[in-house]
Amino acid sequence: MNASESSLRALALAILASFAMTGCMLGPNFEHPKTATLDVFEQTRSAAAASKAVQAEFNPEWWTLFNDPVLNALEQRLASANLDVAAASARLRQSRATQRVAGAAELPTLDAAASYNRERGSENGILSLLGVTPSQSQPQSAAGNAPLGVSAIPGSKGSPAYNLYQFGFDASWELDIWGRARRGVEAASALTEASYEDRNAVLLSARAELAREYIELRDTQSLLEIARQNLDIGRDALRLTQIRVREGVTTDLDVANAAAQVETIESLIPTLESRRSTTINAIGVLLGEQPGALRQILSEAGEVPKLPQQVPIGFPSELVQRRPDIKKAEAQLHAATASIGMAKADFYPRISLNGSAGFQSLQLSNLADWASGQFVVGPSITLPIFEGGRLKGTLQLREAQQEEAAIVYKHTVLDAWREVDDALAVYDAEQRRRDRLIAVVAFNQRALGIARQRYKAGALDYLDVLNVQKQLLEAQSNLEQSKATAASNLISLCKALGGGWETTFDRNIAGR
Repeated sequence: MNASESSLRALALAILASFAMTGCMLGPNFEHPKTATLDVFEQTRSAAAASKAVQAEFNPEWWTLFNDPVLNALEQRLASANLDVAAASARLRQSRATQRVAGAAELPTLDAAASYNRERGSENGILSLLGVTPSQSQPQSAAGNAPLGVSAIPGSKGSPAYNLYQFGFDASWELDIWGRARRGVEAASALTEASYEDRNAVLLSARAELAREYIELRDTQSLLEIARQNLDIGRDALRLTQIRVREGVTTDLDVANAAAQVETIESLIPTLESRRSTTINAIGVLLGEQPGALRQILSEAGEVPKLPQQVPIGFPSELVQRRPDIKKAEAQLHAATASIGMAKADFYPRISLNGSAGFQSLQLSNLADWASGQFVVGPSITLPIFEGGRLKGTLQLREAQQEEAAIVYKHTVLDAWREVDDALAVYDAEQRRRDRLIAVVAFNQRALGIARQRYKAGALDYLDVLNVQKQLLEAQSNLEQSKATAASNLISLCKALGGGWETTFDRNIAGR
């Protein structure tokens, strides 16, 4: 058996040994954290409001519960138009590219190279050790048939310049005996999943923000309508007081009070109109539109969408699987766990299989001849001996990062349950407050009618009429704001439940 056969046999044995050991992976294996299922959904049984949260299959397109075609159309545009979602999708693509880079560590590398060099050795350098001196002349030419760098052109002295042609292939493969590369791929895959869930969280927040801005717009438009209705009432009262002054029934004091009430109500309108414009612009930004682009679509007045009779909120066991922030925290914990295995693998030797094969010649005409062939093949091993504490420090860092990730996960789950519990409580409470305000408005409307009749009959001072109208305006405003708050609370509840990103359309946008 010659030396080359022995080398090939040793290489084959090394490869077989590496494949036998590929099951060895250092570091802890990730296990999905166990979380307790709390009974916060029990509040649904004691809810007294008209619109009730019920444990039924959750509707991921929760905005359709408002049954508002305009809102539905806006939400349909959001996933592909929102710039924050687009940026999060770009980050997701970056994570997937990083995952692909990490996966390359498991595979061999193969490079091709070709070169041409015009070279001349120094006569006063290494060539002088070969017996070539500046004054020495050689009878042979530098045509490849004499030792490299020794032959000289006839009639000249020293070493001549020569051509060197070569091309070939270089290959290398680091054997993943300790699982370092596989842990790297595992960590990169987990971070890609975290990036995907981050994108989902951005989309969910954008959907909730769009719905809230839409509710605020309708609330502002309703308040504008209430202000204009009260302005008409105030102007009628002003005309009445002016008539009564001409008839000598009352004094200019009533006219002044009535005129002041008209101006007070009219002063509310510019503020509400500016709020309407800024809210439309806010909706436009969420949809990637320029200011004023949606004014024609949204300027037409509308009411705050009514609440549905029932709000399906899913089941407690689904919350952890549906909320993007919880799934993101779990993926980050997974990545931190895999990084520990990478840090532990750095303590062990790295074994690589290296090889190169190609052709080299001093003449281009015989570069492809078999005699011009050359190859190098063999394993290499690198063993860390002294790193100044770098490896131990890195391992301690990765373990501390995993501990932090576990704490963040627990905190995220706890916050999720708190948000759901709070959302259920305030949703029920605001509806009950709204019902009381409906009664307040009804009583104030009746009181205003009675007060105006008695004022016409001269049995009541105008200040009393004025006070009743102020109370009615305040009650109507409070009622409209309560309706908007109840609708916003429903949005907060749906956001806390984690829905709004699961549609096929949204997955295609992210390139899932």
